Amino acid sequence: MNVWVAGARPRTLPAAVVPVAVGTACAVGQVDGGLIWWRAVAALVVALALQVATNYANDYSDGIRGTDADDKRVGPVRLVGQGLATPSAVKKAAMAAFGVAGIVGAALALVVGPELFVVGAAAIAAGWFYTGGPRPYGYAGLGEAFVFVFFGIVATAGSTYVQTGSLEGLALGASVPVGLLATALLVVNNLRDIPGDTEVGKRTLAVRLGDQRTRYLYTAFLVSAFACVPLVAGLGARPAGAIAMFAVLLAAQPVTAVLGGARGSELIGVLGATGRVQLAFGALFTVGLALAA
Repeated sequence: MNVWVAGARPRTLPAAVVPVAVGTACAVGQVDGGLIWWRAVAALVVALALQVATNYANDYSDGIRGTDADDKRVGPVRLVGQGLATPSAVKKAAMAAFGVAGIVGAALALVVGPELFVVGAAAIAAGWFYTGGPRPYGYAGLGEAFVFVFFGIVATAGSTYVQTGSLEGLALGASVPVGLLATALLVVNNLRDIPGDTEVGKRTLAVRLGDQRTRYLYTAFLVSAFACVPLVAGLGARPAGAIAMFAVLLAAQPVTAVLGGARGSELIGVLGATGRVQLAFGALFTVGLALAA
């Protein structure tokens, strides 16, 4: 695999795709004349660009701090830490991806409303300062909050908003399980990195909670995501959305692995399995919510 593709961490991309799909499905039946498809595509481009940009920014910032030194870490490719690319090249890649998100987001803001400029600027700043800047909040255990807010609530409700021009209760409700699954990706990633993060002083939530409680947290996020589905589908008068519950069949394997003590490189497979759970959940939730409109 090309190192730049690997550095973009493709296993994390479901966190960008799913909220846009679900949020767009929530808008079905709410827009006179039907969905405005170019806006849906634009929202997807923004979400993907922000995810990739954040991954590159994380690689750059951790790399120049020495957090990603090769002998301290396991997991995906780290471009700077493993010497596969220069810090300046990785920083430029992050800025380019943030630029794509900004340009496409600006196009949406011009037709939807100036409030999207504020949301977009906040998302870009959050992506950079996750591990960048003098006081990165990812090093203070707040990364999970960022993921839940921006790849759950903002991306899901925002994808509905660009269609309808208003905040919809269904989209806000649907953003909760979407955000929980996205956050579970970060939790298992940080679970894998507890030894290395502890050594270099990176105080992620997983480091603060410790190994065993982080495993329980991961499980709680997956269980809670599925527990939300009947409530969201029922209160939103879109009962077919409950077909997303079938994705629980894929969740058994990663949950069993995490609770069974998987660690190190074994958790790379769990990360991929969690991404597959999120994709299956997102696809089923999207179809169910759209058909029930």
